[in-house]
Amino acid sequence: MAKNLLLTGASRGIGHATVKKFSREGWRVLTCSRQPFDANCPWPGGEDNHIRIDLSDPADIINAVEVIRERLDGPLHGLVNNAGISPKGPGGARLNTIDTDLMDWGKVFHVNFFAPIVLSRGLRDELVEAKGSIVNVTSIAGARVHPFAGAAYATSKAALAALTREMAHDFGPLGVRVNAIAPGEIETSILSPGTEKIVEELPMRRLGSVDEVADVIHFLCSDASSYVNGAEIEINGGQHV
Repeated sequence: MAKNLLLTGASRGIGHATVKKFSREGWRVLTCSRQPFDANCPWPGGEDNHIRIDLSDPADIINAVEVIRERLDGPLHGLVNNAGISPKGPGGARLNTIDTDLMDWGKVFHVNFFAPIVLSRGLRDELVEAKGSIVNVTSIAGARVHPFAGAAYATSKAALAALTREMAHDFGPLGVRVNAIAPGEIETSILSPGTEKIVEELPMRRLGSVDEVADVIHFLCSDASSYVNGAEIEINGGQHV
């Protein structure tokens, strides 16, 4: 019987690579995204397993839990909270603590921080039944000021790292592991101009690939990491050292 994965932010980048990785490994993947299902996506059953959801809308998240539960119709072996937003200023400028509109703070925290705990709590029974694994996608920006990531994004990711620890403590006795990954400079379509300057200073002197991130997510959802709980794994080529 195939294992079930629920993934938010599935339509591009790390999320898209994660869908492909888990599909290749024989998992059934349910995807959540603001975008409708892309008919060009090649994996079987993709459209039936896609839930369109606006994670910036608290009511939409809560209502979606029932839809997800119906689609699952069984245990949930993996929940990957990958969706994240980082609003920019004019011309792609970084939004700092002074310039970020309060409404933008709210939207960022609803997507990046509140959605993971609402989904995890709402699907607790299904996760417990599977002795499943939750993976929260944080960021190197959660631990230091980043030249491109805005203040709301960075603080939401720092909060998500703290939430991961709290969840590991609370879900662990239920048999559910909770960990985080903190990507650094990963080669996706949303790289900011100037990233090449950062890459020059990285110990590994290159960008990471989305496949390298997806491999670590798969590890954290597999039996190979059965005693890993409450960890935040840096995936940044040594950028944090």
